[in-house]
Amino acid sequence: MIALGMLAALAGCNRQEPAKSAQLPAEVVVVTVQPRTVPAVFPFVGQVQSSHQVDIMARVSGFLEKISYQEGGPVKHGQVLFQIDKKPFVAAADAAKAEVDTRKSQLFTAKANLERVRPLAEQNAASKSDLDNAIGNFKGAEAGLQQAQANYAKALLDVGYTTITSPISGVSGQALMREGAYISAGSSSAKLTYVAKLDPVWVDFSISQNQQATVRQQVESGQLIRPKDGRFTTELELSDGSRYPQTGVVNFADPSYSKDTGTYLVRAEIANPKGGLRPGMYVKVWLKGASRPNALVVPQRAVQQSGNGNVLYVVNDKQQAELRPVTVGDWLGNDWIITQGLRPGERVVVDGFMRLAPGAPVKVVAADEPQQAGPVAQAAR
Repeated sequence: MIALGMLAALAGCNRQEPAKSAQLPAEVVVVTVQPRTVPAVFPFVGQVQSSHQVDIMARVSGFLEKISYQEGGPVKHGQVLFQIDKKPFVAAADAAKAEVDTRKSQLFTAKANLERVRPLAEQNAASKSDLDNAIGNFKGAEAGLQQAQANYAKALLDVGYTTITSPISGVSGQALMREGAYISAGSSSAKLTYVAKLDPVWVDFSISQNQQATVRQQVESGQLIRPKDGRFTTELELSDGSRYPQTGVVNFADPSYSKDTGTYLVRAEIANPKGGLRPGMYVKVWLKGASRPNALVVPQRAVQQSGNGNVLYVVNDKQQAELRPVTVGDWLGNDWIITQGLRPGERVVVDGFMRLAPGAPVKVVAADEPQQAGPVAQAAR
């Protein structure tokens, strides 16, 4: 009998212990979500372009005599890059100058003859035909001189074109022709190199039709506010994950979509004083300037992944844990923007949820203050 009594007592203890442990609330840290305005930042992949790139072309044909710059190095406006053999062009200019002198002599003779014939014609001592011939010879000599002077000017230009200088300051490309090569103006051999301006640079990125439609819907519904002055800015992230120190400004948006890609081009201008950005580089572009009013933001650690999507725990009025499916929007610094599934004023568990189960009692031991949004937001769906 005593043994049976002991067994009954032990059985009773086993039945009461789970019930007692089930009543112990889990201690959690919560944050109370309130609507606030946060920056809207959109990520794109961009490519750096020179803000002013010029192909260096030969304007006259001839043999390349000298390459006068360091290939790939910086060059200044007006710096000599190439020298074409100028001796044939100097000779042609001398011949053109001699032709000018000849035409001047002819004009002098024609003018003197006209001055003799005109008074005689007025006194009927010379025929009208003689006067007409004298006038014609004078005007022909004038035209011949003008033509000779134009040829001389063209010859001087050609002499000048044999010295090829940089039209801008920037970095130079590889020389496409070497010394001794014959360059034919107007052909493919006329392209000698390029010079690209590096400060500032342009960063090109594309926006798809779907992205544009989504933004338009959010603007119309009040979920997104464009900058009042229409001024969008950009920040760049380099391939190594570092942030480029300069901020850019959007200065162009193509009004038409590309027929090949279905996107339209957007361009930002950004200072590049140290030349760290080079044409052709790929960078991550963060487009900033818009804002999201009445956004509900929770710390990233509060959101968990489940088989049915994203979930988080909310402490309800009964001090119980409620598992709530949510839809996340932009990733703002260390926070998520919650677009669906959460209401203002609700308490979201940010610490201690690993010990929770739906409907379990909880004890709020601390409340985190919501953090301000960071400068970078990644659109993560």
